[in-house]
Amino acid sequence: MYEIDRKLYERALNGNPVLVGLVGAGQMGKEIVCQIAQMQGMEIMIVVDLNTETCLNAYKAAGYDGEIVVSNDLREVNAALAAGKRVAATDFEVAIKADLIDSVIDATGNPFVGAQVALTCFNYKKHIVMMNVECDITVGPILRQMAENAGVVYSLTAGDEPGSIIEVYRFAKALGFRIVAAGKGKNNPLNIYAKPDDPEWKKKAEDRNMQVRMLIEFVDGSKTMVEMCAVSNATGLVPDIRGMHGPKCNIEDLKTVFSLKKQGGILEREGVVDFGIGNINPGVFVIVTTDNETLKEGLIQRDMGLGPNYLLLRPYHLCSCETPITVAQGVLYGESTGHPNKYLTSECLTIAKKDLKKGEVLDGIGEYCYRGSIDLYEVAREGNMLPLGLAKGCRMTQDVPIDTVLTYDMVEVPDSVLYNLRKIQDSMYKKEMVNVSAK
Repeated sequence: MYEIDRKLYERALNGNPVLVGLVGAGQMGKEIVCQIAQMQGMEIMIVVDLNTETCLNAYKAAGYDGEIVVSNDLREVNAALAAGKRVAATDFEVAIKADLIDSVIDATGNPFVGAQVALTCFNYKKHIVMMNVECDITVGPILRQMAENAGVVYSLTAGDEPGSIIEVYRFAKALGFRIVAAGKGKNNPLNIYAKPDDPEWKKKAEDRNMQVRMLIEFVDGSKTMVEMCAVSNATGLVPDIRGMHGPKCNIEDLKTVFSLKKQGGILEREGVVDFGIGNINPGVFVIVTTDNETLKEGLIQRDMGLGPNYLLLRPYHLCSCETPITVAQGVLYGESTGHPNKYLTSECLTIAKKDLKKGEVLDGIGEYCYRGSIDLYEVAREGNMLPLGLAKGCRMTQDVPIDTVLTYDMVEVPDSVLYNLRKIQDSMYKKEMVNVSAK
């Protein structure tokens, strides 16, 4: 991918830019439209949201002043694209079914929508950039397999923490370093009981021009658990303990804190995912080690410290601003920024944030009913634990107290594409394990 700038320039020079459809034009989606407008060799041609005004505002922010066709009619959309016109729509399917679109970005954050967007992409042979990490941690393995079967790329996005961590992880693995830990800095204080009606968080959300629900998803730790679950499933790294350690530490402390207990650190084992609360954000990190004495001396000479562990720090992640890189990576190289392995390594659990009553319908991530935490998939499977991505809309079948890990036995899960995909994914895992046992 080292000549990505030249390859995009050549696409522009030849009048053959990468054409993109975007589903979800909120804060992240709007930034994507603006970023692509700065680029050569890539054009965003269709923007989809629940309200076309949101789509038009995104185009306006990016400086587009040409005609924008507002339509959900596929024939009209295809005609508009053929004439070089951009489209605003409310039906995500037109962004995927449109003839000229090369790649689709899901920026909705809704796992139920993400599953439908992904399946439609595979059916119409379109690459998909899955910014929807909540969907990825729920059904990522089966979506990745279906993408490969369809001959397209399924990818997490560059710039979000999982993609940025995986970038450094791949660098370290390619060089043969042993991975001790990989993680991120958490940029909000951790309050696992935070709720949207708290005046403090409502004010902070207003100041940051974001939905309070989204802010709470960060504050109560759910987003960090989701992100590191995605990293775990893409790399095979594991949480050292349920919920990870999440120590208070700064950049200069990372390689000593995230080391084995026998070395003075906090870890029971190497090869883990975790996070720190300190001056790390907006950075991500990978802690590596080696047993080779010559390399150790070389790392000392390069001011990496005395060891035994060494810090690889990416001091920034640019979220949606980097997403076009993943689009280009898929279209030009047929590669992903990051994707889950064949089976889940970790699961994001659903934990009650309050006492839940029989008959109560669960709300969304970052609201009042529950928060996310991470544990090994094997632990979650054996305990029949409810995945975080499936929790919204479930009806409680019994009372449960605060801090309870919710299980399938405690809820009625509504039928959905997402739920059916998850059942298939779990059954594939069970079948594989039976085959392994038979051997």
